[in-house]
Amino acid sequence: MACTRFRWSNPCHLLAVGLGSGFCPKMPGTVGTLAALPLWWLLSNSPVLLYGAVLIVAALLGIVICGRTAADLGGGDPSVIVWDEFVGLWITLWAVPTRQWQWVVIGFILFRVLDISKPWPIRWIDRSVHGGLGIMLDDILAGGLAALILQRCGGYWSFC
Repeated sequence: MACTRFRWSNPCHLLAVGLGSGFCPKMPGTVGTLAALPLWWLLSNSPVLLYGAVLIVAALLGIVICGRTAADLGGGDPSVIVWDEFVGLWITLWAVPTRQWQWVVIGFILFRVLDISKPWPIRWIDRSVHGGLGIMLDDILAGGLAALILQRCGGYWSFC
């Protein structure tokens, strides 16, 4: 990857790399997901419709910024791009049964496992859809699946 084409002054690049978290030399996706937590915490008290609107804007913005940044860095899905992890985690935690830390940890783990393992149809999307949409779509699906699992678990377990 030609990181010399990355520009800190470019807002698309800065957001796409998760404000720099994507440059972690080991596990940039996991570090990027961790970096999304403080922003989620600020968003988590929002009314459900506002949270949903923010998710839609963040996902649509992500298609553009991730696509442009990937093209500037030579194409594909560079590991430094982690905005997709931000949005995927926010989708997962939109459905968190409570803001108790245990549910946040479970949501984080579920999202990372699904994002890394890419079960069908996530793997198919990852391999078949390219550009900014492809970068974002597999994480959106992983976040949605993790949210469904998290909600089902919330009906059975309580950490009170």
